[in-house]
Amino acid sequence: MNKAKISSEKSVSTSSRTLFLLSQLEKINVCSVSGESDSARYVTSKILHLVQSQEKTRKEITSKGSTGIEVILSTLENTRDLQTILNILNILIEVVSVGGGRRASVLVTKGGTQILLQLLLTASKDSSPNEELMVLLHTLLAKIGPKDKKIGMKARINGVLNTSLNLVKHNLQNHRLLLPCLQVLRVYSNNSVNAVSLGKNGIVELLFKIIGPFSKRNTSLMKVALDTLAALLKSKTNARRAVDRGYVQVLLTIYVDWHRHDGRHRYMLIRKGVLQCIKSVTNIKLGRKAFLDANGMKILYNTSQECLAVRTLDPLVNTSSLIMRKCFPKNRLPLPTIKSAFHFQLPVIPASGPVAQLYSLPPDVDDVVDESDDNDDAETETETEIDDDKDQHFQNDDIETDINKLKPKQELGRSIEELKMYEKFFPELSEIFQEWDFVSKKPKRFVPDANMSGPIVVPTASEEHSAEANPSAKGVALKECNPLLTEGNNRRPMYLVLPKKDNMKDSSLRQQNDQRNILPSIQCLSQEIVKGLDRISLQNSAKSDQYYVTECVVKKESKASPTTLACSKSCDYVSPCGGSLFEGSSVQLGKLCCTGVDSEDEGDSRSSSSGEHVMLQVSDVSPVHDCDLYLEMVKSTKSIPDYSEVAYPDYFGHIPPPFKESILERPYGVQRTKICQDIERLIYQNDIIDRVVYDLDDLSCSVPEEADVLKFNSKFESGNLRKVIQIRKNEYDLILNSDINSNHYHQWFYFEVSGMKTGTGYRFNIINCEKSNSQFNYGMQPLMYSVQEALHSRPCWIRVGTDICYYKNHFSRSSIAAGGQKGKSYYTITFTVTFQHKDDVCYFAYHYPYTYTTLKMHLKKLESMHNPQQIYFRQDVLCETLAGNSCPLVTITAMPESNYYEHICQFRNRPYIFLSARVHPGETNASWVMKGTLEYLMSNSPNAQCLRESYIFKIIPMLNPDGVINGNHRCSLSGEDLNRQWQNPNPDLHPTIYHAKGLLQYLAAIKRLPLVYCDYHGHSRKKNVFMYGCSIRETMWHTSVNAASCSLDEDPCYRILPKILSQTAPAFCMGSCSFVVEKSKESTARVVVWREIGVQRSYTMESTLCGCDQGKYKGLQIGTRELEEMGAKFCVGLLRLKGMSSPLEYNPSSSLLDIENELIESSCKVTSPTTYVLDEDEPRFLEEVDYSAESNDDQDVELPDNTGDYEATNQDDRLSDSDSARILFS
Repeated sequence: MNKAKISSEKSVSTSSRTLFLLSQLEKINVCSVSGESDSARYVTSKILHLVQSQEKTRKEITSKGSTGIEVILSTLENTRDLQTILNILNILIEVVSVGGGRRASVLVTKGGTQILLQLLLTASKDSSPNEELMVLLHTLLAKIGPKDKKIGMKARINGVLNTSLNLVKHNLQNHRLLLPCLQVLRVYSNNSVNAVSLGKNGIVELLFKIIGPFSKRNTSLMKVALDTLAALLKSKTNARRAVDRGYVQVLLTIYVDWHRHDGRHRYMLIRKGVLQCIKSVTNIKLGRKAFLDANGMKILYNTSQECLAVRTLDPLVNTSSLIMRKCFPKNRLPLPTIKSAFHFQLPVIPASGPVAQLYSLPPDVDDVVDESDDNDDAETETETEIDDDKDQHFQNDDIETDINKLKPKQELGRSIEELKMYEKFFPELSEIFQEWDFVSKKPKRFVPDANMSGPIVVPTASEEHSAEANPSAKGVALKECNPLLTEGNNRRPMYLVLPKKDNMKDSSLRQQNDQRNILPSIQCLSQEIVKGLDRISLQNSAKSDQYYVTECVVKKESKASPTTLACSKSCDYVSPCGGSLFEGSSVQLGKLCCTGVDSEDEGDSRSSSSGEHVMLQVSDVSPVHDCDLYLEMVKSTKSIPDYSEVAYPDYFGHIPPPFKESILERPYGVQRTKICQDIERLIYQNDIIDRVVYDLDDLSCSVPEEADVLKFNSKFESGNLRKVIQIRKNEYDLILNSDINSNHYHQWFYFEVSGMKTGTGYRFNIINCEKSNSQFNYGMQPLMYSVQEALHSRPCWIRVGTDICYYKNHFSRSSIAAGGQKGKSYYTITFTVTFQHKDDVCYFAYHYPYTYTTLKMHLKKLESMHNPQQIYFRQDVLCETLAGNSCPLVTITAMPESNYYEHICQFRNRPYIFLSARVHPGETNASWVMKGTLEYLMSNSPNAQCLRESYIFKIIPMLNPDGVINGNHRCSLSGEDLNRQWQNPNPDLHPTIYHAKGLLQYLAAIKRLPLVYCDYHGHSRKKNVFMYGCSIRETMWHTSVNAASCSLDEDPCYRILPKILSQTAPAFCMGSCSFVVEKSKESTARVVVWREIGVQRSYTMESTLCGCDQGKYKGLQIGTRELEEMGAKFCVGLLRLKGMSSPLEYNPSSSLLDIENELIESSCKVTSPTTYVLDEDEPRFLEEVDYSAESNDDQDVELPDNTGDYEATNQDDRLSDSDSARILFS
């Protein structure tokens, strides 16, 4: 093109000048005529000038719809003119240098990577490649490389992988060319195959010629070389090569040199680069050994301690901590075996599964530390190419995609004749009530108590409505009501009543209850309790009124009488428990403090010496808690260790504290500090005490009577603590017991501590947890119960502990013992507690304990306190567990108004609601939710009465009594997760599941499918309360089989109940609910009841162990008040569901599914390989980040004073069905 051709350019406006030049360049590409190279050179130089001076030009070239990039790349591909090539490379460098990665991505999508690699290959064939061309090519490739996931593979296929390496070899002194070449090699090295190939060609040795001791010259080159080396050393082959050549010692020497000379911390990135190289090489066992041999632990520990004072150096401290933790020598747990300390011989050994594997393990196999490279930080090296598509979405292989398996099919699995055995559990379907006395043959109007303030108030019948018990009557035996509450005293708070010894002689437990006097409404019930006992003996003694502190234990009647070990210190106080109630067996309460109760009034201690009774007033205890009844019930509880003691929290009961417990704000760097303290154990071993102070495996283990050593105990129901080792004066390592017939599942803990001092911080480390993350990292605190506080009328579990974190430690188990599981390292829960009372007795727990005996006591109280003329209450024994404990089955509904035919028909035809809970023993929150449900159903609320008149409730409140009793976290005595046995339960190994499923199969056989099935659970990694349900359509939505899902016609009724709860229950979060069916959950109750039994509304309701991050309770840890409220609100939801589930009263909107599908499209995302939810509460746990992670900066929401009030208002409860529907679709 001559000057005349481009003279018109001057008349073009500046705004369109770029477009004009690009059009001219496009014409040049089309017309490949001799002499056009000059024109191309001229046009590209003009474009280069514009992009260098105007951001607007750069935007025009890469804007959507522009063909500028295509034109420029086409010119680059076709031209052979060196200057034109240099101009275009400069243009592209200018374009991608600003504007973030989007412009680089545009260049990649237009095929720029392939063109540049081809150009590099062509240029490298010259005998003396042009240096400027090589610099620009490598600079551009380094900029776009991170945006092209396949650049490593493309470079290898095009044969240019070693081109950059050869340039480095021959230009070690040419820093201008060396820098971009190293940047490209760093990008190539992200591909493991490339890293191995480059390593074989000597790149590792080459890089160690570039990096070196401290120098202020060429620091940029040093930084890039270190980054490249760190990427290369992620390859195990390269890491081994570096170890063999002694480069680990070299890296440590270089790091120390830079650390010493960089006094002003200007070269922190270089220091971090050296640490990244060490981190990469220590991913292999040889690297870790070389690191330890080079005294790397002490070097990094000392340098990191020197960096703590400077906040900007935290990246160095964090990386050093990560390396030291990884290189800390792996140790086995200090146990004789990781199998449970308790053994139970199974009646049948499964043919396969974890229990079968456990029984087939060679002796002591679990004592072997696995020496394989099991670090999560190590990248698995493969010699096969992994193509990462940037736009490829993660597909969850666990999601069921077989539409035939997803469609519910009613399969009874058992014959009708066999199912008839369950007919006895449904007497309400045949009861004719001929022998029952009704106050009136006409419907009786229910009058609510105007003074009622709580939703869960156990009603009592007035005297004129009392009826004599009829033991021979079918169904529920009518019992004389126990008037524990007066009209003015039918609300919480209420005082715990412990009867005097004199009142208990020659009387049964029922007679004791009946003989209690009703106090005036302005008074509170009170009782006497002893203070200052070391042990309270509950064994009846006829010889003397003097009661001594004993160490007696619970023994079965058939065994020899227990030996009583009398304490040398006697107590003059009168025991509140004794008499005929305890004849034939003995029950031992846990110890009180030998020094006596910290008295708020010195008169208390003085009065005790004169023999006067000391009063314990326990306020606001649930009306269904009865201390004496608990002691009676515990005698029939059968444990494998034959537990003898009763923990004081279980005896006294628990009341919610009157204050709010906020989610704990995590201090900055707390986990890093704890890990450094762990590392000090290895560096300064002489400072470690290492004394065993508690050991279930060694019954002879005793602790010297020293004032500075804590005493531990877990030998009581639901207790779990196996061993305690004193590490430092005020620091203890705690080891939990495995589930019985298992060698893992460590998470639940419940133990007693005594002998403490005030004003001293005690650190507790539970060192054998297994889950990879926990809500302890996000504000959850453990729970503590103080006996001293209980004796001062504050019997409550409270959240305690500071400096709490959860992290991987240096203990591990073999992959064989772990059943081949990946991630064989254990995790530590660490927290620090400062006690408020000297020589107190305190209990610590993972969550609010709820024992099997507590359940029996609650059910007994509910049965004795209900009004049999209003409430049909029946308690059956579904079956016996492996240990011989009974599994209770509860039936609750309203009594028919009369024995008239129409009333009996209405009674029998009520739809069923089937509820279950506590299949996992460690999820105690499920029992508290169930408690709220049971108490609401038995309350005198008009809504509760309406609910009872609407449904028949079949409830199994504890599916795993044996696991609960023996302190298991997840399994039953069979060593298996019972919630994975619903498909094929074994009647000998899983009796509770077998018969629970049998009840549901029986209902299906007689065409009485439950309207709702819900299994209550707890969730350890998420906040709020939410539900999992079952939906074919939503399951298919998460797969690539979207076409099939579009043709599905599915009733969206499964979403109604969760939607109602999200509007009525403050702790419930609809956004966390999921209705996806996964393969790994096909044997759970939820899926089996949905698929085999045919219950469309089949749910798992998960309650957080931590707290809430939305709604009324945002920023607060969850307590028993909120959990019980959730159980009550669930009932309210069922009441609302009543109208919506009736085809005569409610017709589901056809737009519901579309509305919810819109929600799925916009909100649903993958959060884990095994679980799909609509929202993730916490980000994925990244150990590197977590060491320095700041606590949540969100401010706690100021809640109103009535936050803890969980009574549903009448207005809330009495919304009409139309109002409920409006809420549902809003």
